[in-house]
Amino acid sequence: MITPAAIVAVASAAALVILGLALLLTVWRVVAGPTLPDRILALDMLTGIAIGFIAVIAVKTGFSLYIDIAISLGLVGFLATVAFARFVLSRGNTPPSASAAKGGAKTRRAGRKGR
Repeated sequence: MITPAAIVAVASAAALVILGLALLLTVWRVVAGPTLPDRILALDMLTGIAIGFIAVIAVKTGFSLYIDIAISLGLVGFLATVAFARFVLSRGNTPPSASAAKGGAKTRRAGRKGR
């Protein structure tokens, strides 16, 4: 008969392997991500993977303080993702010089039509 401790040991080992593979793939996305939003999403995913690692270690060791650490990391990770998202939104899609040139051309055309 399999004991509950053996089931937890096998399940935690499998979870650590899966989380390790996810960590490697996510680090690759941070390094090779073609755009800034891809990298930001990968960093958010790294936070989730770290929370998963902490949760598995908490279950494996029985030390419940790790759950508080995982919750704190989740809150900090959320705030970092919101800050990065605001940064990307503030940058916009076009460079400032191109948007100023477009805006200036529109106002000149509108002024000519009124004359």
